[in-house]
Amino acid sequence: MRLRGPRALRFYVRAVTAAGLVALAVVTVLGRRAPIDHQAIFFMFSGLVVVGELFPIQVSIGNESQDVTTSTTFAFALLLALGSGPAALAQSVASLVSDTVQRKPWWKRLFNVAQYTLSVVAAGAVLKVLTIRHQFGHGSVSLRSLVPALLAGGTFFVVNHVLTGTGIALALDVPLRRFLLRDFGFYAATNAVILALSPVVLVCAEANLWLVPILLLPIAAAYRSAKASVEKEHQATHDALTGLPNRVGFRAAVVQSASEEPDRPFAVLLIDLDRFKDVNDTLGHQIGDLLLQRVGERLRGALRGTDLVARLGGDEFGVFAPVQDADTAAYVARVVAATLEEPVELEGLSFQVRGSIGVALHPEHGQDADTLIQRADVAMYLAKELQSGFQLYHADRDHHTTRRLALLSDLKSAIDGNELVLYYQPLAELATGKVVSVEALVRWEHPEHGLVPPDEFIPLAEPTGLIERLTLRVLEDALQQAASWATRGRPLAVAVNVSVRNLYDADFVRRVQELLERWNVPPSSLHLEITEGTLMADPTRAQPVLEALHRMGVLLVLDDFGTGYSSLTRLKRLPVSKVKIDKSFVQGMTSDDDDAAIVRSTVDLGRSLGLQVVAEGVESERAWLMLAELGCHVAQGYYLSRPVPAAELDAWLAARERLVRLPNAVTPIRSPT
Repeated sequence: MRLRGPRALRFYVRAVTAAGLVALAVVTVLGRRAPIDHQAIFFMFSGLVVVGELFPIQVSIGNESQDVTTSTTFAFALLLALGSGPAALAQSVASLVSDTVQRKPWWKRLFNVAQYTLSVVAAGAVLKVLTIRHQFGHGSVSLRSLVPALLAGGTFFVVNHVLTGTGIALALDVPLRRFLLRDFGFYAATNAVILALSPVVLVCAEANLWLVPILLLPIAAAYRSAKASVEKEHQATHDALTGLPNRVGFRAAVVQSASEEPDRPFAVLLIDLDRFKDVNDTLGHQIGDLLLQRVGERLRGALRGTDLVARLGGDEFGVFAPVQDADTAAYVARVVAATLEEPVELEGLSFQVRGSIGVALHPEHGQDADTLIQRADVAMYLAKELQSGFQLYHADRDHHTTRRLALLSDLKSAIDGNELVLYYQPLAELATGKVVSVEALVRWEHPEHGLVPPDEFIPLAEPTGLIERLTLRVLEDALQQAASWATRGRPLAVAVNVSVRNLYDADFVRRVQELLERWNVPPSSLHLEITEGTLMADPTRAQPVLEALHRMGVLLVLDDFGTGYSSLTRLKRLPVSKVKIDKSFVQGMTSDDDDAAIVRSTVDLGRSLGLQVVAEGVESERAWLMLAELGCHVAQGYYLSRPVPAAELDAWLAARERLVRLPNAVTPIRSPT
C-alpha cells in the first residue's frame, strides 16, 4: 500500500533523519582529524560556513523568493581539503545554529542536519572512488583534480535537491517528479556557481590563508544587490498595509499553478467585507486600516500553510487554496467565514466583521487565472445579493458573463469610434419655467446589441480604468455641442457626470482647461456632477482637484444628495455650487410624508448654505408645484422632457419657445412629443 499525506511525510522524515545522524556519527568518529597545521583552516572555513548559513542570498523565482546559502562554498572546500568528517561537522553546526535562530521545530533541525550530512557523505564517496586526496597542501588543487571535484559537486547538489524536494512534495501532496523538475535549471545553475568557487577558495588558502576573507567582498556585494532586488520585487507584489500579496502577486500565483499543473484542482476565493465603508465613514481610515490588518492576520493564521492569502485592494481579499473537490473548497470558505465573524477588538471597540465569499474551482470553472478570478467575483456578488455568506460559481447563474466580457472588449474601440452618442435632458427654473441648462447623458449605439443603457456599460468602465477615457470623450462632445448652441444664439450650460477616478487624477484639471479653450466655452457653462456616495469615500484625496476646478470657474454639483453619508462639516468644505436631490425622494414626495420632509429639509439646507438646489426625477405637475412652493431652484425629469439627442432637443426648445409666452409661469408648458 502506497503511503500518502502526513503518514508518508512522517515516515520519510524519520528515515532520512536516522540515516543522516548515523552517517554523521560515523564520519565524525572514523574520519581523520585535521592536522595541527590545518586546524586554522578548519576553524576559519567552519566560521564562514556558519556566516553563509545565517545570511543567505535571497533571489526571486516567479512570484516567490528563495534563499541561496553561500555556506556550501566553504563546506565543499572543507570536503576537498580535509574530507567528509570536518565538512559534515561544520555544515551540521551551521545548520543547527541557523535553524535555532529561526526557531524551527526540532524535527526540522534534525532533518536538515541529516540531509546535509548525507549530501556531504555522497560527494565524499565520489571523491574517494575517483582517488582525490583529502589533503590540504601543495598540489591538492590542479586541473587534473577539477573534473572529479565537479562530479562530486554535482552529486552534492543532486542528493541535497532530491532529499529536500521529496520532503516538500510530500508535505504539499504534489507529484514528486514534477516538483523536483520545477525550477531545476535555476537551482542547478546557482549551485554550480557556488560550488565552483570552492577550488578558488583553496587556491587562495594555499597562497595565504588570510586571502580567503577577501572572497567575502564580492559575496557581500551579491548579497546586498540580491536583497535590494528581492525587496523591490516584494514591494511590487505585496500590499504595504497588510504585508500580504497584492492583486499582482495573487494573480501570479494562480497563473503559475494553472500553467504548471493544468489538471491539478485548486480553488480561488474572493472575499468582500460587508459594510466596511461604514467603519471608514464613522470612525476614520486609521481604524479602517487597523481592521484590515487584523483581518489579514486572522485569515493567514486560520488557513493552511499551503493556502495563499492576499489583499486585492480596498476591503477585498483573495485566497488561493489547493483542494481536491468542491466540498473541500466549501470547507475552506466556511473557515474563512467563521474567522471573519469572530469579534475584533480595536481601540476599546468590538467590531463584528462579515464577508461575502465567491468560490471558483480549477479546472472546472476555468483554466486560466483571469477567468477563475472573474468567475469567483461573479459568485461573490451573488453571495452578497443572497446574503448567503459564500457561493460556489455556477454557470447557470452567470447569465451576463459572456455578454459583459464582450461588451468590455467592444467598449475600448467604441470610445474612440462613433458608437457613443450624447442625449441631453433639460433643466428648468421652477419659478419661471425657463430652460437654463442641460445634462449630457452618454448612450452606446452598439452595432449588434443596439442602444446599450449606461447602467450596463458604466460599471464595466469604472474598475478597468476606461472611465477616465470615457469621461474625457463625453466632455469633449458636450462642450462641442455647447459651442454649437452658443453660436446659434442659444447659450446653455451643460452638465457632465464625472467619476471619482477623475478627481483622483491631478492631470484632469489641465485636460478640462484644454477642452474649454479648444471649444471656446466659458468655464461657468460647464457643470461637473459628482455623486455624493463616491465623493464621500475619500473627500480629502479629491479636494485639491475640486478646488482647482472651482478656481477655474467650473461649477461643481453634488449629485444624488441625501443618499450618502455627508455631514455638514464635510459639505461646507467642498467647493460645490449646487446640490441635486436624489430622484427617489422627489418621486415619493407626493405620496410619502417622510420623503416630502426630506426634500423640504434638503431645500432649506441648500439655501441656508448658499447653494442652488436642483430636484431630479420630477414626473408630475403636482411634484413641480410642491417643489416651487418649497423654494427649490431648478428641476429636471420626464414631466419636463426625457433625455433626447441634440437635434431633437433643438426642435423641442424651438417648439417650447413658441408655446411659452407667460413671463412668470410657475407651471411649465411642455411641448407635444
